[in-house]
Amino acid sequence: MSQPHLLLSFLGFFIFFSSSYVYASTHSNPPQLQALNTKPEYINPKLPPRTLSSSKKFEGSSDLVQLRYHMGPVLSSSPINMYLIWYGRWAASQKLLIKDFINSLSPATAAAKPSVSEWWRTVSLYTDQTGANVSRSVLIAGEYTDKTYSHGAHLTRLSIQQVIVTAVKSAPFPVDHKNGIYLILTAQDVTVQDFCRAVCGFHYFTFPSMVGYTLPYAWVGNSGKQCPEVCAYPFAIPGYMAGAGPGALKPPNGDVGVDGMISVIGHELAELSSNPLVNAWYAGEDPTAPTEIGDLCEGLYGTGGGGGYIGQVMRDKQGRTFNMNGKRGRRFLVQWVWSPELKACAGPNAMD
Repeated sequence: MSQPHLLLSFLGFFIFFSSSYVYASTHSNPPQLQALNTKPEYINPKLPPRTLSSSKKFEGSSDLVQLRYHMGPVLSSSPINMYLIWYGRWAASQKLLIKDFINSLSPATAAAKPSVSEWWRTVSLYTDQTGANVSRSVLIAGEYTDKTYSHGAHLTRLSIQQVIVTAVKSAPFPVDHKNGIYLILTAQDVTVQDFCRAVCGFHYFTFPSMVGYTLPYAWVGNSGKQCPEVCAYPFAIPGYMAGAGPGALKPPNGDVGVDGMISVIGHELAELSSNPLVNAWYAGEDPTAPTEIGDLCEGLYGTGGGGGYIGQVMRDKQGRTFNMNGKRGRRFLVQWVWSPELKACAGPNAMD
């Protein structure tokens, strides 16, 4: 169960990757292609944190982080069948962007390094009591769109489960209680209990009395119109920071709300997979408020993150910031997760 996913980070000028080419010619030789300035520049400035902060992130590595296994299951069945529920009105381009991220998780996806599938590999290091790992294979097994807002434009945690009930009652959207997880994505005009105030997303499981089975699910909202400075930070910044520093970062795919959702979706899927019934991997003694593998690394995106730094990330020639690559040439900015091997936050763009 995720705690507030307030991306507490800090702005900055990051990696500028230039790959310009020039032709060199001589009187006796034909033109030759020469590569110049191919080495990225890594810049990781410190900026003040946001005041609205209840993050549990642990900046760096330490034996003091008592992440423990509590004998529950992880999502080890392969593939993990993901069922998407689009609640409200979504543009086709927004749906495609989110699906490209999800389809980039599996290792079979062709993508440049550092890649989304390498990021998911860290999640797959978590095991259950039989030694079975979280599956590396994630498949979008079905989609359902609720354009009519069948449960209203405001949802509670309980009514989100009713949205799942509505979806699974619509054939051929199944109740997959063996390999399935359900991802509810609410449009930018849908308000949700505690959204923007305390959470940007969360995960839990359905009650058998409502759905008939215990089904792991996650919810993430599009904050683009409601609170981008909270849930899409650092692609939007709070008003009190206006004029301080370089300003908001440019999102890698040009959509502040959906680009901001991508990192929250990654956060929730990592925790849903390693702690689907809230009795597997988490720190702390209270299972109703666990600190999970995403919470420990909230706001960290690269090497050198922590203490006011987001970490070393990349910036393309158009000024768009990212730290990993996905399918079809997509780029994403996704927070790191806690590695059980390194006992530290880890990501595929690590420099050490």
